[in-house]
Order: sequence, then C-alpha cells, then structure tokens
Amino acid sequence: MGTPEFAVPSLKILVENNFVIVAAITTPDKPKGRGQKLAKSPVKDYAQSVNIPVLQPTNLKSPEFIKELKSYNADLQVVVAFRMLPEIIWNMPNDGTFNLHASLLPQYRGAAPINWAIINGDKETGVTTFFLKHEIDTGMIILQEKEPIYDDDTAGTLYQRLMDKGAALVLKTVLSIAGNSYTQLAQTDHSDLRIAPKIYKESCEINWDSPAKRIFDFVRGLSPYPASWTTIKGDQYKIFSTVITNEEPPEKQPGEYITDNKSYLYFKSKDKFVGITQLQKQGKKLMTIEEFLRGNQL
Repeated sequence: MGTPEFAVPSLKILVENNFVIVAAITTPDKPKGRGQKLAKSPVKDYAQSVNIPVLQPTNLKSPEFIKELKSYNADLQVVVAFRMLPEIIWNMPNDGTFNLHASLLPQYRGAAPINWAIINGDKETGVTTFFLKHEIDTGMIILQEKEPIYDDDTAGTLYQRLMDKGAALVLKTVLSIAGNSYTQLAQTDHSDLRIAPKIYKESCEINWDSPAKRIFDFVRGLSPYPASWTTIKGDQYKIFSTVITNEEPPEKQPGEYITDNKSYLYFKSKDKFVGITQLQKQGKKLMTIEEFLRGNQL
C-alpha cells in the first residue's frame, strides 16, 4: 500500500526478491498539470509494469473494497507513504500490517519527518518499520537503520537516501517476518520527543528575526519542496539555497539586505548575514543569484 515515488523502491525490491505481491493498493488517479489529465500514482505505474493487480479505493471502509481485499488472502501487508488505515484493514492478514516511516521512531511521528529533521538541525535520522495500531506512528518497532544528515543535505537529497535505505529495510523486515525471526520493541515516549506535522505554505515564510543557522536549516529542510519563501520588492520568491556569510554586518535590521547587484544578495538575520544563492519567482524558472541580479537591480 503506497502512493508516491518514495514507495516504489520498497515494492520493487520485494518483486525482485521473488515475493508474491498479490495486489498493490494506491490512491485513485488524479488530474494533473495544465491539461488536468488523469495521472497514475508512481506505485500504480510500477505495479502495472510488472502485472500486479492494482486497487484504488476512494473509501477504505467500503464493504466492496474490504471484500475484494480479503479475496486476495495476503499473509502480510506493507504500507509505505499511504493513508491512515481502519483497523479492519490493518488487522486483516495473519502476519499483520507494517509501515515504513522515515525517522527513528518515536522521534518525528507525523507527515513530514524528513523535512523536520533538517529544519531542526539534527545530525542523524533513519528509517523504522513498525506494526500498525490505532494511534498513528506508535506501533511496535520491528527494525531501524540510522542515516547521517550532512551539512549540505536538503530534504531532496536526504529523501533519496532514505527511500533506498527504507526499501532495504522493508526487504529485511519481510524476510524476518517470513522466517518468524523478529523481535518487537515498544516505543517509549519521553519529554524531548519531536513531532513532524504536515507543512503548509503559510508556515514556509522565512523569519529573518531568527539566527542565521536556523534560517539556513529551515531553507534546506524545505528544499526543493514545498520550498521556503520571502518577499523581495513586493514579489514573492521561493528560496532554495542559502549560505551563512562572514560579512561584517553594517547597521541593518533583520530582513533588510545588502547587494552589489552582480553576485550577492545578503539578508540580515538576528545575528549574521544570510546569502541567497538560488531562488524562483512564481511562474518563472529557478535562477542563481547572479542570473537574478542581471535582470533585477535592487
């Protein structure tokens, strides 16, 4: 069960290791692009390419879907980046239903664990497989693998590594369940747990009153999607990368900037200058700061 690109390697690795995938469950096709043509999810696209039956329920509780799913008689269900499941679904197979989550649970429960780990300046994250239960992302842990977060990582680069590491962990988990050679570890809640709620555009605006390091991590944690943004001369720009400069700050307030109109645009933060290096105006192409300044004198 899965929808986006992140879920495809997990399905693919099971197919390539000769597990019998009786069905793939994904979201219904959605209108996409300017022509609003119906588009398949990446999971559906791959599943059809290897002749796996695809189910696309609009209502996971509908009796018709539940009856159809039961008819496949699966031993195990694997969930990667899908929707919340009702108990009647996750309780169906004899061997249960497990989920792959892109964090070291119990840290970063929620919809955007990759983004939040970088935004918060963490040096390490990972992937976790766990059995589903009622409360989201709280079930018994089966396996975990750690992954470092590098200083130049963005949400995009970390996403790629965790996608592949997660697929390997899914295979390892399925093998251990098939061989009945796994243990289960209860998640322990503690006071410094961080959460990973869904990110909305309104909360992606850069706060120039923050320290420079916080802004740097915020930008890379939202790059390339959904992207942080700020306003320059009344226009909104997505900001994809920044640098913390050693420029000696003149008397500027947070949010004010200095530029040579050729090669740099430095915004004052709470403590230092932050240089914007890649940006994009709505409806326009992504530009380096040099390209932007050639056509936009500030």
